[in-house]
Amino acid sequence: MRTAFTTLSPSRFTALGYGGLLPFVALTLLFFWAAEYRDFLSFALVGYGAVILSFVGALHWGFAMMLQGLLANERQERLVWSVIPALIGWVSMLLPVQWGCLLLAFGFIGHLWQDRKLVNIVPGWYLPMRVRLTILVSLCLVISALVVFFDN
Repeated sequence: MRTAFTTLSPSRFTALGYGGLLPFVALTLLFFWAAEYRDFLSFALVGYGAVILSFVGALHWGFAMMLQGLLANERQERLVWSVIPALIGWVSMLLPVQWGCLLLAFGFIGHLWQDRKLVNIVPGWYLPMRVRLTILVSLCLVISALVVFFDN
């Protein structure tokens, strides 16, 4: 099935997707090398994670509007899901950083589970990219949570 996304080059999406990893990786590395700034780094990491989780959730709003081949109940499910990542991100910012990081990691993993429901509708490059991004983002968040857990 041809969608609005099949005519677009995946290289643009790949570059932007992996570019979005840079703050996760940089902030996680700084947790080790700049411990004296960990409070600020924690705030930055959880805040960035919440924003990005909200962004990927909003993709499902777009999918609900644009993807051909979605049944009415599938379209409704995409719309409902699209706001849940923003709520998860907001709650993560209200928690102690280690719990916020873990909640965000679970949010990204849950979002990947939702993405997989679109396997037959999205272009073939989308899900493999989302799997890799989810693994790397979740790994950064879990490592950062563990550093904070064991540092306290």
